[in-house]
Amino acid sequence: MIAFFDFDGTITKKDSLVEFIQFAVGKPYYYLGLLLLSPMLFLYKIKIISNNVAKEKLISYFFSGWKDADFKEVADNYALTQIDKITRIKAIEKINWHNAQGHKVVVVSASIECWMKKWCENKEIDLIGTKLEVKKNKITGKFLSENCYGVEKVNRIKARYNLSLYQVVYVYGDSIGDKEMLAIADKAYYKPFR
Repeated sequence: MIAFFDFDGTITKKDSLVEFIQFAVGKPYYYLGLLLLSPMLFLYKIKIISNNVAKEKLISYFFSGWKDADFKEVADNYALTQIDKITRIKAIEKINWHNAQGHKVVVVSASIECWMKKWCENKEIDLIGTKLEVKKNKITGKFLSENCYGVEKVNRIKARYNLSLYQVVYVYGDSIGDKEMLAIADKAYYKPFR
């Protein structure tokens, strides 16, 4: 058995992207950044630019030029001290249930892997997420991998796991970005923890 969980909105009550940026740069700088990025965010809202483009521009604005080691240190600190504050109790209970049954549990998220990594390791959960490009030990602000959203979630799952080896595939999700992942499940659960 294998269980795939979306992260933001499924396991968490809040968007970890927003929470992480505020944690990393502080709320005043976060809100200033949103103000400066508002034309781009408006184009995203009215679907003129894609989720991938908007997210990359947001990440780039706040983190381009950061030293990779500094970014990872902040990300690890966030994972270890903040994520548990925004998780859904029922989602954690379900993860613990799957672990107790001996099932493989995997978080599949469009969020950046760095800030979920230590949390997943502590819960003995595999992780598939979006990766950031690093050049000369600095964050470029670009994605190293495709944004792990929509069909890319399924592509990344199938690249790592042979699903035919698992008797039952469970999937837990909460948004349009999980639609394709939910479609590969034997047992699909949409917004199950609300």
